[in-house]
Amino acid sequence: MSGVGIGAVGRALVRTLDRLIGGGALTQLRSEGEAAQARLQAAIDAFPEGVVFLDAEGRYILWNQRYAEIYHRSADLFEPGRLLADTLRIGVARGDYPEAVGREEAWLAERLAKLEHPTGERLEQQLSDGRWLMVEDRRTADGGLIGLRVDITEMKAQSDALAQALLREAAASRAKSEFLADMSHEFRTPLNGVMGLAQALEATPLNESQQAILAELSASSARLESLVAGLLQYELGPVSTPQATADSVSTGGLRVLLADDNPTNRRVVELMLDAAGVEVVSVENGAEALTALAASAFDLVLMDLRMPVMDGFEAIRAIRQAEAKGYRLPIIVLSANAGPEDREASAQAGADRHIAKPIRAENLFGAISQVLER
Repeated sequence: MSGVGIGAVGRALVRTLDRLIGGGALTQLRSEGEAAQARLQAAIDAFPEGVVFLDAEGRYILWNQRYAEIYHRSADLFEPGRLLADTLRIGVARGDYPEAVGREEAWLAERLAKLEHPTGERLEQQLSDGRWLMVEDRRTADGGLIGLRVDITEMKAQSDALAQALLREAAASRAKSEFLADMSHEFRTPLNGVMGLAQALEATPLNESQQAILAELSASSARLESLVAGLLQYELGPVSTPQATADSVSTGGLRVLLADDNPTNRRVVELMLDAAGVEVVSVENGAEALTALAASAFDLVLMDLRMPVMDGFEAIRAIRQAEAKGYRLPIIVLSANAGPEDREASAQAGADRHIAKPIRAENLFGAISQVLER
């Protein structure tokens, strides 16, 4: 249904002029006016968007065919001189606006306030048939109002689909990161044991045959380490830290607490530190570490992250919270979780260094040297 507001006003004006002037000139005027009105109506009917004109009091003057199609449930209410507020009120009662359900008066008051003081702000409006509209209202020079209505249902569906796709992508990325972290831990933990024990064996007397077997074992371990590093794209060892050996670490009165739930990993570290004359006390989780620290003094803590009962992060935070002002016990994390985010998490918890498994003696003693020299 197209608008006829201008036509009605025009005809009233023509009738008035007809009475005042009369004659053929007025007939021509009438013809030209009706032609102009027809052209105007045809022009706005050609708009792909819904267009409506209201007077300063909010009454319908003119609307195009698209506007009537968009609000087809209310199109029977459109007529020149009728208040848009009345149409909205009836539409709310009919349930044409889902957002108004349950708060009809409040919704109507908000909508009328926006019509009374239009800012040109673009709003979204949902209709009862599921369609979404972009609504924009602006004042005209004579105090009236021009409204624009655009059906954005398809665009909104595409936007929602994109948002869902982004959420799925983020979830997949998190799952991938968690998978890689798990794989890192599962690969590096046994690899740490193999390489550590091989290093320990190198320091023992071996015959030629045993040395050859050990060399092959070490080479195979190194290849596996390289493969794991490439697969997980993680950097091994401490970042930007100098290397040191047991000889460069002052180990006299040095007492170390080691927390790791894997017995092989504990044995590897114990062998490395025993060779340097370091006293090591080993526990299996963070809770046992806190108990040991409460019972005796230590110069250094070596802490795994993934442990039962209490993990390394929680244990480190508890240690830091319990420390007296001005005293800081050096803590080095030994973990199969070697990504940048893992190192950052260790630092945030309060660790001084983070060494990735498999642990190399030179990396371990380099880190110990650094934290003890501070």
